[in-house]
Parts: sequence; C-alpha cells; structure tokens
Amino acid sequence: MAVWKWREKQQDGQPETHLGFSPPTPTLSDMKWWVKWWRWDPNVGKFTVGDTVGVGCIVGCCGNCRPCKSDVEQYCNKKIWFVVKIPEGMSPEQAAPLLCAGVTVYSPLNHFGLKQSGLRGGILGLGGVGHMGVKIAKSMGHHVTVISSSDKKRVEALDHLGADDYLVSSDATRMQELADSLDYIIDTVPVFHPLEPYLSLLKLDGKLILMGVINTPLQFLSPVVMLGRKTITGSFIGSMKETEDVLEFCKEKDLTSMIEVVNMDYINTAFERLEKNDVRYRFVVDVAGSKLSP
Repeated sequence: MAVWKWREKQQDGQPETHLGFSPPTPTLSDMKWWVKWWRWDPNVGKFTVGDTVGVGCIVGCCGNCRPCKSDVEQYCNKKIWFVVKIPEGMSPEQAAPLLCAGVTVYSPLNHFGLKQSGLRGGILGLGGVGHMGVKIAKSMGHHVTVISSSDKKRVEALDHLGADDYLVSSDATRMQELADSLDYIIDTVPVFHPLEPYLSLLKLDGKLILMGVINTPLQFLSPVVMLGRKTITGSFIGSMKETEDVLEFCKEKDLTSMIEVVNMDYINTAFERLEKNDVRYRFVVDVAGSKLSP
C-alpha cells in the first residue's frame, strides 16, 4: 500500500502534480515503482495540491460495470487509476496498513450488517488482517474472541490488542463450551483447514467469512450449515467508499496498526522474516527515508 503527497511542479510552462516524495512528511510505499508524474486536472474535485493520498490493494476500476455502479468496484475487472484521501492528522505510516488489512476487515462487517454494538465475533488467525479485525471489531462494541491453533499469541491478543477471549482450536473442551456462541467469524487463515469446528461455534444465522486465499478445496458437512441456517461466504478487500469510511473510522476511534517501519535496504530481510511469521503485524517501507539514488 502506498501513501504519497500531491505536489505541483512547473514543467514546460504547465503545472503538473508529482504523486511522490514530499519530505518532511514520510512517504511510505510497498510499491515504490508506482510513483508517477500526472498532469493536474482541476476537475478532480476530491483532491488538491498538498493533500496526502493513498493507493490500496485495488488501484482502479472502469466506472461503468455493475460492481462499479453498485459501489463495490473491488470486483471490477477493468482498471483506471484512483487514490483515496488520507484524513488530516493521520500519519502515513499508520494509513498504509488500513488501505489493505483495515478495509479488508471493515468491508464484510459493513456489508453483512455486523457493525452494531453487542455482537459476539471471532477472529480466526492473528496476523496482519486478524490484528486489525480485533481492533476494529472491539471499537464497534463487539465481544471479540481470537481463535488460534496454539497458545503462543494469547498474551498479545488479550493484553496488547484487547480481545475478550482466546480460544485454542485444539482444546476440545473449550471449543464445546463456546459452541453456538458467535454471530460471525472472520477467517483469515491462508492455508487449508477444516471448517466444521468453526461452524459449530456460530449461532443460528451465524456467518463464517473467508478471507484467506487458499488453492485447496475446502470441505464441510452440509448438515452443520443447514441445521443452524449458517452462511459460509467470502469478502475481497473493500470499495473506495469503504476505504474512505475505515480511514475516518480509525481516525475517530484513534485506532492504530501494530507496525514496524523499515527502509528499502531492509526489504530482503523483511521478506525472510515474513516467511518465518516474524512480524507484528505489518512492515511499512519508508521510501522517503531510504535515501534512494535518483
């Protein structure tokens, strides 16, 4: 995800905007090669020179197909470029993860009508997306249970992120105790795993929302779904409207991601650490502070 400053520059007597580095404001990006020169269009009413803007996982849409006209442009398969304005006072390093993990969690809660307080939710998998799931759901007034395959993240979930409960999926006794207790589960696990144990945790009409990209077919017994009128569904990133909404929501609630800011020369090490699951919970690359050669 990338966060930049609009800057104006005269070139051949014509004003242009540089969507790029603007020290001393940190410029952070996962994709440094996205920095481009753009002709300034005064008809772009949302943005002015000096605005801090960001590009998330999805960089554009056609504006004409059914998903675009329904404000779910993340499902469009055509592209034009667009950016989202970063709220005043939000630091770029904190905005960057919200353009991916933040909106990815916010979107299904918004779409499936799960924003009201008092709900009981589960977050399956405590990584980059999962940790934002805990924070956002808690800020909506939900009782949040983190579900994990081991006990090693219990302290982080309860003490650092503010989860209400921690459930180890291999603990049969505790799994039975929490059966039929959750309104929804956000499943962020990106590898094959059985669904039945987690479906049993859902109440009547509960929703299991898949977010992990898994290339192996998942399996479940249909009676587990039928007898509780439960739903297995999925969600993909979020719309531009939802991206704007989650940025404002996090600013209003003073929510921040747990991040580690690194320079470009640390990229290879960062990838090695990612393979070992050794990051809490997002790397943010400081391009402006990396002193790159022109």
